[in-house]
Amino acid sequence: MNSGKTIFSQIMEFIPKYNFDKCVRRYNGNYRTRNFRCWDQFLCMSFAQLSYRESLRDIDACLNAQPNKLYHMGIRGNMSISNLSRANEKRDWRIYADYAQVLISKARVLYHDDSDFLLDLNNTIYALDSTTIDLCLSLFPWAKFRKHKAAIKLHTLLDLLGSIPSFIEITTGLIHDVNILDILIPEPGSSASWRMDRGYLDYERLYRLHQDKAFFVIRAKKNLTFRRLYSNPVDKTTGLRCDQIVKLTGYKSSHFYPDKLRRVKFYDEENDRYLVFLSNNFDLSALSIAELYRNRWKIELFFKWIKQHLKIKAFFGTSPNAVKTQIWIAISVYVLVAIIKKSLKIELSLYTILQIFSVSLFEKVPVYQLLTETISQDPEGCSSKQLNLWNL
Repeated sequence: MNSGKTIFSQIMEFIPKYNFDKCVRRYNGNYRTRNFRCWDQFLCMSFAQLSYRESLRDIDACLNAQPNKLYHMGIRGNMSISNLSRANEKRDWRIYADYAQVLISKARVLYHDDSDFLLDLNNTIYALDSTTIDLCLSLFPWAKFRKHKAAIKLHTLLDLLGSIPSFIEITTGLIHDVNILDILIPEPGSSASWRMDRGYLDYERLYRLHQDKAFFVIRAKKNLTFRRLYSNPVDKTTGLRCDQIVKLTGYKSSHFYPDKLRRVKFYDEENDRYLVFLSNNFDLSALSIAELYRNRWKIELFFKWIKQHLKIKAFFGTSPNAVKTQIWIAISVYVLVAIIKKSLKIELSLYTILQIFSVSLFEKVPVYQLLTETISQDPEGCSSKQLNLWNL
């Protein structure tokens, strides 16, 4: 790349600008805007994520401290606190949600062969879960959660091939996790497998997934009532205790899910507990089903990582539109850095790349040189407590 460009502008070159303009036109985002367009807003908010800014005033002070470089960074509008605040308040958050999906689609292609565990499986493996972001009730009265507490939920369907989110829904804290199954639509003809926890156990919705040719693995509740039809032999030295074909016998459960199910019981020696799984996949081995559930920690790791390293716990605005805009741009930045890492074949972790970017955004060196020179200085064998993604 041109060494005369700032690191920030080189980062943004990995973004398909044409697709961003399509999203803006779809929601008429630049209607009656003169000095601060949607692209300027996206760049300013991305700068805030990459440089760990704390407030709108912080963003304004840092950007306007380098006024001669703003044009070369791509920011052509008049950057001010009022303009950015008004844009976050008024511009449709769906612009940035749709554009994040564009980046997610690009990243999923790059990371398609990134998981060792899933190489022997032909279908896509998803993990479905949610995380709660606590808010102040007096500042966010619309985010209903508890009597004296506000919160929003980030419902995420994570593609385990590369830890890339394929679906994200932002709701208030009152919305129960299982309701998200009404919104999710399985990819046609994909025979995808969904890993879910007990909070998503609803037999009517699970049967709908089954009819859509999607596979699921979900933990059973203790009050499960069933009739055993057949038992498959298992190797108990692996932790498996039983592999059964069952039918539900509960009054409502048998009505909502009339077909057969597979029940797998596994002993977790590390935590000294028994786990019971239900699945509609009769082809996978029982140990593979247990292994699929073990990979649920990838989505927990994803939630912890974005909460630690992205600006999604303290917000620059208090309206629903401003909160959703900030979250979707944060997700876009996360996916963008993942795209850069894979495209340039960088061995550094995402955390390290973000740290390097945070202090180098105004520098004028090639981004590949910046990251590769750091690799030689990175101490090997260093014991780090930082959360890692992609087994780095």
